[in-house]
Amino acid sequence: MTNQTIYALSTVYGKSGVAVIRISGREALNVLQQITNIKVDNIKPRYAYFCDIKTANTQELLDKALVLYFKAPHSFTGEDVAEIQCHGSKAVLNSVFKTLSSLPYLRLAEPGEFSKRAFYNQKMDLTEAEGLADLIDAETSEQQKYALRQMEGNLKNLYSSWREDLVKILSYIEAFIDFPEEDIPETLYKEITNTVFKVKSEIISHLSGNNVNERLKNGFRVVIAGAANAGKSSLINALTKSETMIVSDIAGTTRDTVDINLDLNGYPVIITDTAGIRETENAIEKQGITRALQKIEDADAVIALYDATEKDFDKSLISLSSKNIIYVANKADKLSDSEKKIIETKKHLLISAKFGDGLPQLLNLITEIIKDNFTSSSNLLITRTRYRKALEICLENLEEFSLDKEIVLAAEDIRLACRAIGQITGTVKVDEILDNIFGSFCIGK
Repeated sequence: MTNQTIYALSTVYGKSGVAVIRISGREALNVLQQITNIKVDNIKPRYAYFCDIKTANTQELLDKALVLYFKAPHSFTGEDVAEIQCHGSKAVLNSVFKTLSSLPYLRLAEPGEFSKRAFYNQKMDLTEAEGLADLIDAETSEQQKYALRQMEGNLKNLYSSWREDLVKILSYIEAFIDFPEEDIPETLYKEITNTVFKVKSEIISHLSGNNVNERLKNGFRVVIAGAANAGKSSLINALTKSETMIVSDIAGTTRDTVDINLDLNGYPVIITDTAGIRETENAIEKQGITRALQKIEDADAVIALYDATEKDFDKSLISLSSKNIIYVANKADKLSDSEKKIIETKKHLLISAKFGDGLPQLLNLITEIIKDNFTSSSNLLITRTRYRKALEICLENLEEFSLDKEIVLAAEDIRLACRAIGQITGTVKVDEILDNIFGSFCIGK
């Protein structure tokens, strides 16, 4: 890691009331000496100073701002850090950046470099750093909640506990490598095998989720399926409260799948409108129906929508290959009370997409499906594909482990398992993956 002092804008560039410029490194105080009237010899850490920001050479006034100093190691990066809270106009920011860039010992930070320095200075591990990235990207309350849990070190603690157990086992085994004539005592033999079994079982349980992390990051998929003219596009418009889809009495208006993003009680949800499923000779409509069937197969939940005024129930909905199906009867506004009771006996949800009747109940049902099928009981989610791959490698080596093998080979199995877990948190050397991790951060982080 370079020892150069770095700077970057930590807030969004553009017109705003306040912008924060962060400076980190051993020359942070020197920067303040050059561009402010603060006497840095007597500067008080974590204290806000209201002062002038000036050019380094001509002392021309650029702005009046708040300046804070965080003394190492009690800062985000673990280095000396200065923060300038100035006005957020482009003119002010450009002038401050210009004077900062003129200082020879200062350079613009690379993407994620502040967090990367925090990692190297042991202010956070890799899982906590990636939790921070997820928090910055969070758009719903559930995404925010899980990102905060990861930032607090919940995943780190889980993975570290497994690694500590395995390291302890490895130390036992390696002790006997030096004394091959000694037999492993039965009590220790049991402790080793029981610990490996315990870690193995917990990793299997952790891996066996429904890929909640992918859904939480990218959205839970809910598909609206049904015959042409059942009111699928009208339902989309009602859910989004906008004229998102073209609505027509002509069957087959929607000929392709269309995705709409919603924040549903804190969960990111992608609602997909599909082409009406029916027999057709139109080549384009046929392709849309094929795509619709694929979307249904991949969906986390399916809204099987049908026209409640039709005498015959849409039999194509019965054969839909999804376990999370909500049967919904649309156009309830056109039914008599007796007709409504008949549908209610089937435990189908009655709605009117035209007038919005029944939509709150439909959204609640979708939320319940997500909660029942995709919420982690331990509240610890595998939030990165690299975590999953590392845990799978760890598990493979634990599956290979046996004290009936040559003790050197048994030790190697545990050593490789430890290394795989260590790559998640950064306990072992993982320079080859650091750039990929921190490169996804914004410049000011």
